[in-house]
Formats: sequence, C-alpha cells, structure tokens
Amino acid sequence: MELKSYQQKVIENLEKYLEYVQKHKNVATAFNQYWEDKIGPYNPLDNTGMQPYKNNIPKSAHVCIKVPTAGGKTFIAVNALHSIFSAYDTSKTKAVIWLVPWSNLLQQTVNALSNPEHPYRQKLNALFNHKVEIYQKEDLLQGSNFNPTIVKEQLSIFVLSFASLRARKKEDRKVYQENGELASFVPQYTNRKHLLADVDDTALINVIRSLHPVLVVDESHNAESDLSVDMLKNLNPSFILDLTATPKDNSNIVSLVPAIELKKEHMVKLPVIVYNNHDKTEVINNALHLQRKLENLAIKQEKDGGKYIRPIVLFQAQPKTKNDNTTFEKLKEQLLSLGIPENQIKIKTANIDELKSIPDLQSKDCEVRYIITINALKEGWDCPFAYILASLADKSSAVDVEQILGRVLRQPYVQKHKAFQLNLSYVLTASAKFNDTLQSIVEGLKASGFSGNEHRVSDKMTEEKNKQKL
Repeated sequence: MELKSYQQKVIENLEKYLEYVQKHKNVATAFNQYWEDKIGPYNPLDNTGMQPYKNNIPKSAHVCIKVPTAGGKTFIAVNALHSIFSAYDTSKTKAVIWLVPWSNLLQQTVNALSNPEHPYRQKLNALFNHKVEIYQKEDLLQGSNFNPTIVKEQLSIFVLSFASLRARKKEDRKVYQENGELASFVPQYTNRKHLLADVDDTALINVIRSLHPVLVVDESHNAESDLSVDMLKNLNPSFILDLTATPKDNSNIVSLVPAIELKKEHMVKLPVIVYNNHDKTEVINNALHLQRKLENLAIKQEKDGGKYIRPIVLFQAQPKTKNDNTTFEKLKEQLLSLGIPENQIKIKTANIDELKSIPDLQSKDCEVRYIITINALKEGWDCPFAYILASLADKSSAVDVEQILGRVLRQPYVQKHKAFQLNLSYVLTASAKFNDTLQSIVEGLKASGFSGNEHRVSDKMTEEKNKQKL
C-alpha cells in the first residue's frame, strides 16, 4: 500500500516544517516562517496568511494535519512517524503514544497496527526494519515484553485511550501508581526533572515521561479541554501530531487536504443522495428496496470481474422516550416480519454490541446487511460497505444525522466502480422539517471535512404538496 498523491503531499509538508525546525531551533519560529514562505505573512486585519503558532504544550512541537473523513489519517500518521524520527538524533528512543478518544477506535487501531497482514503494519515494518512492537495499557502495566533494552532497539507504539490517562476512574489511576514490574526503567533515568511530584518513580506515567515520546492524537478535536491539554503535558512529549477533519481554532495546521482530493482518488462515496419520504414505513421499505438494488448491481459487477461488495443499511433508530417511537427492538421486529433473516440484522447501541463478535464485516462469509443503531456509530467506526443511512425520527422532527453521516462515506476498495450507483451514498428520512434536516446533513459533511455542498435532494413531501396546489 502506497501513499496517495495528496497523502504524499502531506508528508512532504510535514518534512518541510521539520527542516524549518532544524534550521531555526524553535518550533514557533519554524512554523511561522514555514507558512510565511509558503503563502506570505499573516495579516491580522484581513486574516490572510496563517495565524501565528499557538504554544499549547511548552517545549514540544505541536502541529496538526487536517484530513477529511475517509482520507486515510492513520496511514498518513504511520508514514509521518518515520519522517519525525528521521528529523531527530538517531539515538533518540523511538517511543510513540497513539491516543484515541473511544474504546472501539482503540481496538480498531491496535488490530490494524498489530496484524502483520494489514497494510499499516506492513508499512511500519518496511519503514522501521521490522523492529516494531504495539502495546496496550495492560501490556505496559505488566511490563510484558517492555523493558529499557527492548525499547531502545525498536519502534514502540503505545495505543491508549484519552480516558486511561485522565485518571478519573480507580482502575485508570494505575498509570500513576507504584509498579514493581517497571522498576528496571528507574536506573535508566538520566535525570529526575521529568518525574511528576508525588508520583512513584516506577509509575507508568513516569516511565513514559522518561521516554520523551512522540504523540499521535487521533480525532484531536476531542482533546481540546483543559483536562485533555493537561493530559498531553503530563506525557512530556517531544512532538505532538494532531489528526482531525475539523481542527479547533488553537490548532497549528501544518498541512490540510482539500476534500476534492479524496473524490479524485475515489476515497469517498459522493455526492450523498438524500430522499425525504412520507413516513417511517416508507423509509424502511425504500431502504430495503435500495439495498437489494445496490446488491444486485454489486453481484453483476463482481460477475463481470469487479470486487465483492455487500451494501449495508445503517438504521438510525430512536431512543426510548415515547411508546410510539421506533426503538431498535421494534425496528428489528419489523424487519423480521418483512422476511429479513435474523442473521442479517445486528444491533449496535451504547449497551448492546452485536458487531463485537464479527471479525470482518467485509468478509464474504459475513451475512450482515442491516445495522440498527442510535448514535453509537457516530465516530471511530468504519465499514466501506455501509451505503445507506436510514433515519427514523418522528415526521415532525428534524432528522439529526450529522453525527453518523461520515460512516457511509468511505468508498470500498478505494476505486471507482462500474455501476455509478455504487459510487454514491444515500440518506433516507421522513421529516416535515426537511430544511432543518438538510442543514443537519450539511453540518455532517462539514464535520467530516467537506464543504457541505456534496449532496443531491429528492423531497417527496414537497412534490406531493406542489401537486395538491395544482
């Protein structure tokens, strides 16, 4: 797996900034000069140019890469690690903390970086001479294959959640507790300046601080609170790389990818086709009909030499607030009554996760075609086979779809498909407040790093009203 042209440009931008750091020996001066040479000086009167460097984490370079949803942020970061460590003294310990905001994204990241068959791990092995080890919090606390000698000889990536370092829960405070399993690191401390006050020398947090790690902050827009900034400072990082589709105002953007680049590289299913139906029953029936239509196109395409695709519908059910709401249980019953086999339906909510037991939704052996959720898929979950978002809000409501719209944008196999319908994504609603719903879709596209104009509309309610007027 090689970098797309826009991804290569991101790496080149990062490497250019690192050259400026080496030249100026100051991360802020380097950032400001990098952008001034690129697009001219910053003018606060008309806000042209790039705003000056924000020194969020003192003594650490802290930059951001802006990449829209489905743009391959993880693969960019994998390649960026080699660029970052190449810019430093080669004797520096290659320790990386890869921070993620949610447990499902943590496991997804661990699996991708650990699996020797996965392109991400294969790229890491190629870049770091097969000397790579992936750790989770439990591995580190137990000292499992984790000691000063091993760490000096390899790239060590610690995949951790924000929660495990914010230390609010008792089980998470283990990071800050005395730990005899890590005692071998203490004699290696060259000085004691890095040690946190009132924290034992052997605590994992002090071991991490002694390594002066590089931080990769995935979905970094979730790490902007004071608590999160303190978390980053506590890690004593040498370099912080933020990854996000929607940088916050205090981000130091070193490279940004225009959404059109993803479309050109067939990374996303755009435009989004939006159908507003008369009622929830029509949404369900049309979602089933559209799924069958897309699957028949996919079957024909595969027979003609194309790749296997099994289009999936994401049903956005309603939370349990009223008796007449379409909850996930009622929706499943309705699908079963329409003849959908139970093995094709899975529920994914905050409390129920029937996807957990499925190793690969894209496998030919997998039967899943319908996933019922509320907002549990809002971020950190990706399946390119997800084509249709069918939202079942009350007809009198604006449909709140922006949180999970990004889940249907990723293009299977990152290629243009022969059947044009397989290059699009679909949203089905039944909302009398359709203009508000459209705004929700626009906001969802923007939250994924797009302009908000990448949608087409068919509103059956409005069409019916216009006919009645005639």
